[in-house]
Amino acid sequence: MPLTDSSLDELVRYRPDLPAPEDFDAFWNRTLAEARAHNGSVRVDRVTDQHLLRTVEVEDVRFPGWNGEPVAAWLLRPRDADGPLPVVVTCIGYSGGRGLPTDHLLWSAAGYSQLVVDSRGQGHDTPDRTEGDGTQWAEGFMTRGIDSPDHYYYRRLMTDCVRAVDAVTDLPGLDPDRVIVTGGSQGGGLALAVAGLAPGRVAAVMPDVPFLCHFRRAAEITGEGPYVELAKYLRWHSRHNVEPAFATLSYFDGVHFARRATAPALFSVGLMDPICPPSTVYAAYNHYAGADRTMTVWPFADHGGGCGSNPAVQLAWLQDRGLTPK
Repeated sequence: MPLTDSSLDELVRYRPDLPAPEDFDAFWNRTLAEARAHNGSVRVDRVTDQHLLRTVEVEDVRFPGWNGEPVAAWLLRPRDADGPLPVVVTCIGYSGGRGLPTDHLLWSAAGYSQLVVDSRGQGHDTPDRTEGDGTQWAEGFMTRGIDSPDHYYYRRLMTDCVRAVDAVTDLPGLDPDRVIVTGGSQGGGLALAVAGLAPGRVAAVMPDVPFLCHFRRAAEITGEGPYVELAKYLRWHSRHNVEPAFATLSYFDGVHFARRATAPALFSVGLMDPICPPSTVYAAYNHYAGADRTMTVWPFADHGGGCGSNPAVQLAWLQDRGLTPK
């Protein structure tokens, strides 16, 4: 994939004027208050022995998410760890779920606990029981319920991820003052949403090649990946309703969450990314409200970003901020 977006000099200055809806904060305050009003309990089942792991404890977690519906997660931590551990809440990329515990051994190997959050309707363990109001959509999840912010799919998924952070206080052995939220692609966009919606609950956020940022630009210039679903939908189902569709999407744009997030942030970007264009990542990064923000640039990377090189960058960055297991 050649470099088809802006140059790096242009990207570091790219700060588009994207006004948030006037009721953005009221919408999300209402959304989260409704979810928390259900007051469901967190259920934890130890399943270590099922996975034949000798150095890692594994627990199958169910916590209340959107509408109080149970959301699946894996909780992994080093066996025989002392004291409350910092917890890495991990959000998952598009079309993926929490997978298997053996897919997520890095953070426990480094001494952290990790809560891996399933994505409703995308993973196998958390169904999306509310799929909008019957509005026609393109394939995938990008246009489900796009007729209204109240119906939109990502309202439910983002709420689930905030509620995962809420659940940390009910899980033994975790330090609620050292919650780190991360993820790649869709997971990066979700992590950024959590940082903006629960700023006092997040000690650090690490969005890698984040999706769900600057929707209009992404839909206009991207020829691969989920943003294409928006273009297809607007081409066939909403030719005369483009502005209402983007009005809905504005409630879920990472640029607006970035303006409300204050935790230390480590972003990453691939300058040859055909799925999440670099300008959309920089749009969120350059609006980020926290003073401690860092961008890791992978000049010749596509949507894989730094791939296997990225964890070392993250671990060193967390160490520099004192967010390491004691």
